[in-house]
Amino acid sequence: MSEIERVTDEPCAPRVVFIGLASCFGCQINITNIEKHLLQVLGQIELGYWQLTSSEPMPDAFDVAVIEGAVTTEEAAETVRRARERAGCVIAIGACAATGGIPGMAAPDITGCAAAVYGDAVPEACGVLRAPAPVSALVDVDFTVSCCPVDPFEFVRVLDAALYGSNRLAPTSVLCGQCAQGEGGCLYKRGQMCLGLVTRSGCGAKCPTLGRACNGCAGLSPDANVGAARAFAASRGHDPARFDEALRMFNTVALVAAGEGE
Repeated sequence: MSEIERVTDEPCAPRVVFIGLASCFGCQINITNIEKHLLQVLGQIELGYWQLTSSEPMPDAFDVAVIEGAVTTEEAAETVRRARERAGCVIAIGACAATGGIPGMAAPDITGCAAAVYGDAVPEACGVLRAPAPVSALVDVDFTVSCCPVDPFEFVRVLDAALYGSNRLAPTSVLCGQCAQGEGGCLYKRGQMCLGLVTRSGCGAKCPTLGRACNGCAGLSPDANVGAARAFAASRGHDPARFDEALRMFNTVALVAAGEGE
């Protein structure tokens, strides 16, 4: 058997590509913060494409597509659809890809927002704009890593599940239940407005644990009752309009879909 034949017969590592859409690329950068474990992670895969590491074009064939960023142009929408057709698994990482994130604040009138910035001369580089949307609004997503930015170790856990399988279910409860298990106490008792009332759990309540109010970057929980949460915040002296403004930073797309957005 020749050397070429021997190598060909060996199982190949899964080919993974990283795709960046409308975002700050902060989630991709944060992945590198696993530092001494990064090479161990990369040793499990073939890194087929990553704009942060190479200018080589994306290959035609790959196994896993990791997508950061919201879909805000027709070009991005087509990129997502092509990735879904080629990949056996799609992972959305970060608030922008999971909920529309901060780019989603332009929903539903992204054209008007662009005009407010550029006037009548919107640069051609902006492409054909469309209402901002999470990746899941266009294609089926197999795994999601929430928050802004993502926890790099949570990304590794999800990538491991994508490569080797997992029966772990995504959390659906609101963050308040998880936060209550800590020792810091409810921030509303300290006069702070917090979006843990409606935000999906699973982040470990890192911000409230550090005394910072939840800003909703993990997205709305399926169990959330936005109206009740707004009323509770008002009962604690917080302007409902301020509550809505805070919620829109990461959840405008979901609020518009529910008929609660502007």
